[in-house]
Amino acid sequence: MEQTQLVTRIEFLSVPLDVVREEYLCTVILSLLEKKEPQHIIFLSLWDVLKARHNHEFRTMVDRAALCLPTSYSIVRGARFLGLPTPIFRHPFQFIITLLNVMDTHYKSLYLFGGRGQSLLEAERNVHSTFPGLSVVGRFHGFYRKTLENNIITAIVKSNASLVIVGNGVPGGVRWIARNRAHFAGGIFVQDSEVIDIFSKRRKRPRAKELLHGRSPWGQTLHPLRWHRSVRYVWYIFLLLFYRIFRTK
Repeated sequence: MEQTQLVTRIEFLSVPLDVVREEYLCTVILSLLEKKEPQHIIFLSLWDVLKARHNHEFRTMVDRAALCLPTSYSIVRGARFLGLPTPIFRHPFQFIITLLNVMDTHYKSLYLFGGRGQSLLEAERNVHSTFPGLSVVGRFHGFYRKTLENNIITAIVKSNASLVIVGNGVPGGVRWIARNRAHFAGGIFVQDSEVIDIFSKRRKRPRAKELLHGRSPWGQTLHPLRWHRSVRYVWYIFLLLFYRIFRTK
């Protein structure tokens, strides 16, 4: 377990997770902006934790992330079961709103990357009206031709944005940030496939219950094409029991 003054990093099933108390969140976010390298904030579902145990690229990305935040109460309960410091559940949309509030209050800048063209324009307009202290310094739509990628990276670098939000339509999704981080000198990077469409009001905001409790992994397994998730959840329970009995952390 690695601990700084404001952030505690635990090893949950050998995968890093960060514990950040709510009252320290603004201070932690601002401290990330002071660092001289890109700061990748990652949202980890239960399935992401299991993936990080066996996928080398994904695990390397998680290890190098500035913050690894759980988006599943199954993870929170699992950490408590293992006697670890309990991480706080974070809904991606709600956390991104927190990020934007901090940036808005401190007059920082934003780059929006992803989504369809019209959706991105509407998202930018709505973000600007909701967060007037936040400067939107650039945008580029997703679903682009591969030949445009170097131009996109150059535009993000030149924007020197405090926060880069990566949405849908970006090849590799969250891995795009890790694969291209060497190009960037600083700033916070975060990815969520729904957020731009929510900002543009083309997708409904998450319901209050989902913001508080997330989605049940069992509910996600009821679809006949997702039956394999039931098997993975059983494997997760087995891992918890194994770590509880045979591991000390």
